[in-house]
Amino acid sequence: MKYSSIADAYAKMEATSKRLEMTDYLVELLTETPKELIGKVAYLTQGALYPDFEGIELGMAEKMVIAAIAKATDLKKEVIVDAWKQIGDLGSTVEKLLREKPSTPNAKTVKLTPRQSLTVEAVYDTFDRIAHTGGKGSVERKVNALTRLIVEATAEEAKYLVRTVTGRLRLGIGDMTFLDALAIAYGGGKTARKDLERAYNMSSDLGLVSETVVKEGMEGIRRFHVQLGRPIRPMLCERLTSAEAVLTKLGGKGAAEYKYDGLRIQAHVSPEEISLFSRRLENITTQFPDVRKALKHGVKAESVIVEGECIAVDPDTGDLQPFQVVTQRRGRKHEIRKKVEEIPVILVLFDALFVDGAGLLDAPYLRRREYLEQVIEENGNVKITHPLIVTEPKQLDEFMASAVENGCEGLVIKSIREDSVYQAGARGFLWIKYKREYRSELVDTLDLVVVGAFAGRGRRGGTYGALLMAAYDEDSEAFKTVCKLGTGFDDATLAKLPSLFKEHVADHVHPRVESKIEADYWFVPTKVLEIRGAELTLSPSHTCGLDLVKVGAGLAVRFPRFTGRWRDDKAPHDATTVKEVVGMYKAQLKTF
Repeated sequence: MKYSSIADAYAKMEATSKRLEMTDYLVELLTETPKELIGKVAYLTQGALYPDFEGIELGMAEKMVIAAIAKATDLKKEVIVDAWKQIGDLGSTVEKLLREKPSTPNAKTVKLTPRQSLTVEAVYDTFDRIAHTGGKGSVERKVNALTRLIVEATAEEAKYLVRTVTGRLRLGIGDMTFLDALAIAYGGGKTARKDLERAYNMSSDLGLVSETVVKEGMEGIRRFHVQLGRPIRPMLCERLTSAEAVLTKLGGKGAAEYKYDGLRIQAHVSPEEISLFSRRLENITTQFPDVRKALKHGVKAESVIVEGECIAVDPDTGDLQPFQVVTQRRGRKHEIRKKVEEIPVILVLFDALFVDGAGLLDAPYLRRREYLEQVIEENGNVKITHPLIVTEPKQLDEFMASAVENGCEGLVIKSIREDSVYQAGARGFLWIKYKREYRSELVDTLDLVVVGAFAGRGRRGGTYGALLMAAYDEDSEAFKTVCKLGTGFDDATLAKLPSLFKEHVADHVHPRVESKIEADYWFVPTKVLEIRGAELTLSPSHTCGLDLVKVGAGLAVRFPRFTGRWRDDKAPHDATTVKEVVGMYKAQLKTF
């Protein structure tokens, strides 16, 4: 398959902000893709080579990419850097330079005949070699490999090669849009999306789902099952603001558990291997050797997938520590032994999703709890939650007080009806968050996505004066603005903001961001921050909840303030949703 087919499709997708048009272009691409390449095309369209949980990245810094462009075009690096500074995107830069330099690229440098037609197979295999190249001389080998691709590429192809290898493809295609296209191309229509989404939620792997539907049809998708080593997309909670509302929504009865302020972990345990996955489906096994060891001794079944919260504990007092402490265990492979001693943790398990070959996603909550209690033997580092069945609001509020006294954020109340299945990858009212701050309508916290920024002035000159924050709309897979955030940052954090967001800067508003406000800088929606606000108000300027409460008006957070908490454990689509913001606004009205 010619790589130009992919590049042409990407160019069409990039030129539109309409989801239906994007889907149509994606359907065209998928239908013309040979069956044996469908998985690779799925990954490449995500800007990846493998599913995220495998943790394999291309690993090419911009400096290396500039070196490859220089070798391929015989231009000086300074010329490339100057053009890049003017354009702002390295992919568009190489496209412009190649269009302006119609003569043959510097083929002698890489000993190639130029302008051979690039194939998808060659691009993927080269990227794969780059990703797995390490050791002495690896930089030069990576640069030479990319140089070869650029020499053979057209200007448009080179643009997308460079964007992919630097992690900045930015097509604006969400997972659900991809599944829609896959359903139309190979499932007989959008009605097949539900089964495809179920398979994706069980595997977290769009490439595998694509290969399965192409080779085995929808029957193969319906036979899809949970597999050890492939993280299940986590089930998420809705939120309510009163004990009465919680119990009403659950039919008068629910199982209440402490909501711990920790790092959510999904543990896959077998005799051969123990893997730990974060809420964002990252493999974080190496960061928690103590948890891994504790699970090895604490799991009584042959193989299990269990889920819980990893919480830091004060080594002197035994008190639970806040989320920010446990995150210090992340990303410190070389210092992990020291960190294990400095920051001891416990894993508090609350669900069982798989036991000895049997998937439990369709089992009711109480049945899954029975399995959890049967297969886990508590020890110093592994515990299980102890839910309380509640039927009265007073009972729930008393349990809330107990949770707060024990250092927890609040409660999660879960349905105990027969339909209380594990809704992988979904947010619903089978699980409901009831947090202590919700008892006061003016101090709600929201986890919002940074989509843009405004230039600082005066004392904030040279950095950002405020960030543009957005909530996530699950229906449209878009990020909709809800406030400008400029308070709560200390001077050191303010000074670092441009460098923290440098790799996420875009030269125009991202296709999945809906904003009436024109920011000075736009970002790819990536970073999630926790904010606290005074109240929610109607707004003519913001798009969150636009027309849902009042025609022509959206919702905005009044007096937003950064809590200091960077939610690196949350992917952008895990942020506070538009639906939640609307619900909080309506609940707020009832108290006035």
